[in-house]
Amino acid sequence: MAENNPFGFDPDDLDRVVREAGEELRDLRDRFLAFLDAPATRAQPEPRPATAGESGDGAWVVYTTDSAGVARIDQVYATELDALRALKGNTDPRRSVRFLPYGMSVSVLDRPGAHDDGQSDDGQSDVTGPRPTD
Repeated sequence: MAENNPFGFDPDDLDRVVREAGEELRDLRDRFLAFLDAPATRAQPEPRPATAGESGDGAWVVYTTDSAGVARIDQVYATELDALRALKGNTDPRRSVRFLPYGMSVSVLDRPGAHDDGQSDDGQSDVTGPRPTD
């Protein structure tokens, strides 16, 4: 027995350790493969239609809100960057930049509490801004 056990374990112990390690590695491999396959089997969300801002169907406007809360468009830009550059040195808190989809009334920019009769202070109707030209 001394020649079979010079290091404190016999060949049967070594076989058992290798067999258990192999089973654990196979289990780990199976879990890893199951993890990789899981996202592919999940249902993909339905694609949603692009909003006006995502599709670019509108214009970037620089507008001013008067003391009554009624918005007036000062300038219209095709890109957000151009509108922000125009407003770069702005110190007036009533002047701002927003995206306005085509067909949307300028009155959506009014602050809450502004009159809702569709007329501005000078008797003109609120209309959407013109489409920017490139």
